[in-house]
Amino acid sequence: MSTHADWRLFRGDGRQRQTPLPPAPPWRRFGAPTSAPGSAGGPRHLPYLISPEHSDVVSAALHLRRPLLVTGHPGTGKSSLARAIAHELSLGGILHWPVNSRSTVQDALYRYDAIGRLRETSLSRDRGEEEPSIGSFVRLGPLGTSLVPRGRPRVLLVDELDKGDIDLPNDLLTVFEEGEFEIPELARLPEAQAEVEVLTAQSDEQALLVRGRLRCEEFPVVVITSNGERDFPPAFLRRCVRLELPTPDEERLRAIVTAHLGEGAIAEVDDLLDAFLRLRATKELATDQLLNAVYLRAGGVDLSAEGLLDAVLHRLGGAV
Repeated sequence: MSTHADWRLFRGDGRQRQTPLPPAPPWRRFGAPTSAPGSAGGPRHLPYLISPEHSDVVSAALHLRRPLLVTGHPGTGKSSLARAIAHELSLGGILHWPVNSRSTVQDALYRYDAIGRLRETSLSRDRGEEEPSIGSFVRLGPLGTSLVPRGRPRVLLVDELDKGDIDLPNDLLTVFEEGEFEIPELARLPEAQAEVEVLTAQSDEQALLVRGRLRCEEFPVVVITSNGERDFPPAFLRRCVRLELPTPDEERLRAIVTAHLGEGAIAEVDDLLDAFLRLRATKELATDQLLNAVYLRAGGVDLSAEGLLDAVLHRLGGAV
């Protein structure tokens, strides 16, 4: 535990020091599964708190094999829900498609490196070697990988769909309805090359395509998040199960802090919680900002230092 005197890791005085870094917050540790505070035995994922009525909506989407469209303010746990579903149902790691203004359905399905294939084919011919398979230059994207036939479905997180092109939701409809797609570059190959193994979004996995077509056995668990920045077409909404996550109230915020940081962290959090709720009433804040403040306080960081608490609890919307 740090003290007020030594919590400053960076001093800005130009002097080099062999300063040991403290442990990262549980939600910022990478490489190994995260242990929850107070857990016994092996590591496990951080807990995800959700009300029974909202978990029932998730279950409905799973029963119907329909995409789950999750809306809510930033920091309400939209993206984390996909990871919680994958963990609780033992469906493995999630496939993540972060959407931006340049995203297309084709890129999410697959990419074909035609230039790389031409170069490698030319080099192989010059060396008198066998030409590489076209499958070495086709890689499935997160959406395409989620449709690879397997016994149990994968979880696909389509993150912030409202940041994409206005036509992107409609472009997804065919794939969501049919659960299959075709790669024309493979469909045009001669009969002798009807079966081709291609790369997937998972480095240790390949997929076998016949005549360039891929069709799922089990429709993936699709979680689509949206910050509500724009409306989606009715045809798209009709094919989704909708879940709106509420902004956590004081009681749920206390439960979230306890779940992530342990019972000890909640003991002296009243002033931070009051400040967070007061600021959230006038500007947009995310729950993880409160967790950041509590974690720093628990680590001995002096949040009364000028401007520090404001830097942690900064507003999310508008000019910085």
